[in-house]
Amino acid sequence: MLVVSNIENEFERHVSGLKKRGIQDADELLRNILSIDQERKEIQGKLDAILHESNKISKEIGQLFKQGKKEEAESARAKTSDLKEEGKKLSELLQTKEKDLTTALHNIPNVPNDQVPAGNSEEDNEIIKVNDDATPKMENGKPHWELVDEYDIIDFELGNKVSGAGFPFYKGKGARLVRAMTNYFLDKAEEAGYLEVQPPVVINEASGFGTGQLPDKEGQMYHMEANNLYLIPTAEVPITNMYRDVILSKEDLPIKNAGHTPCFRREAGSWGSHVRGLNRLHQFDKVEIVQVVSPEESYEVLDEMVSHVESLISSLNLPYRILRLCAGDLGFTSAITYDFEVFSAAQKKWLEVSSVSNFETYQSNRLKLRIKNEDGKKVLAHTLNGSALALPRIIAAVLENNQKSDRIDMPEVLHSYLGFSSIKK
Repeated sequence: MLVVSNIENEFERHVSGLKKRGIQDADELLRNILSIDQERKEIQGKLDAILHESNKISKEIGQLFKQGKKEEAESARAKTSDLKEEGKKLSELLQTKEKDLTTALHNIPNVPNDQVPAGNSEEDNEIIKVNDDATPKMENGKPHWELVDEYDIIDFELGNKVSGAGFPFYKGKGARLVRAMTNYFLDKAEEAGYLEVQPPVVINEASGFGTGQLPDKEGQMYHMEANNLYLIPTAEVPITNMYRDVILSKEDLPIKNAGHTPCFRREAGSWGSHVRGLNRLHQFDKVEIVQVVSPEESYEVLDEMVSHVESLISSLNLPYRILRLCAGDLGFTSAITYDFEVFSAAQKKWLEVSSVSNFETYQSNRLKLRIKNEDGKKVLAHTLNGSALALPRIIAAVLENNQKSDRIDMPEVLHSYLGFSSIKK
């Protein structure tokens, strides 16, 4: 969430940034936050004064009794009782104001970085790079949902029978392809200095709030009401929450973690050909990279993470492009996001396969994730994450772009992981 002192010190920047996102009443929303915070400070000040006075009188009571001034001592005791009652009321009021402030902050998205272009939809995203050297010249290529049926490697109908739409079965060489890609992406992450972790695939409510999935994406997550737990939409959530309520030293940084998990998203209201087959699923596998760094290094780290994802896609010999998302298309918690899309030859469309984001202090403020500098001062860390990579659409592009009349060739970098070089009928 936004830092109140930053809102106060850089008010116009916050207003213009949120308006860039399309929040036209940003001025009113932020002034309301500052007003609530001012009321909180005033209540805190009164409470501190009462507690100070109460402690002072309490010390005097003992001295009065020792001096035989019983009547004055009893009067002082009565006064402390009144002060405690007043303090109790102020404490309750303070808790209410703090809750109001937190609720207001939780409902305001991050302020976009200055590099983020203005715009309201994906049409306004800025294309940073296009690499279509690997685009196959294909006249009558089949879409992947026909190929997987023809080669019997993914079964959508069986998944629909057992679970419902969006939960496919991967079979034979299809299952092997998922495993091969996962291992390849994890190995490349390790080479890049990431520590592999295997986190839980369920999170509690505090974790959801910590990384900003709650309350923003509550309707998109699977919720287990009996335990008040949520299935994760991405490994970013449990991995980043490893550092909730943690104070790091400069020597701990950078923290680089990578994890493979299934991801679960309800994706309510998604219909049409753009969600057919592997294009959009309710459960899918993904390797995620997460970094926790000092604020002055986060944009250099962002470039490093973008380069890492680009190298993965390039190594698979897939045509791709990199987009800098406009303010209106940014995720709720992100200050800046780069999307990677691969070209699906048979569908003749671009498919998003990765998002790499810098959240600056937005998540760390919720998480209370801080860094203790050499001078002992504590500052909020910067958090970043990226998909490296999400498998379904990568698999769709690999299948479609490498199809031949009697087989589907596999990218060379996967051969040793797969144990075969092509999928044949």
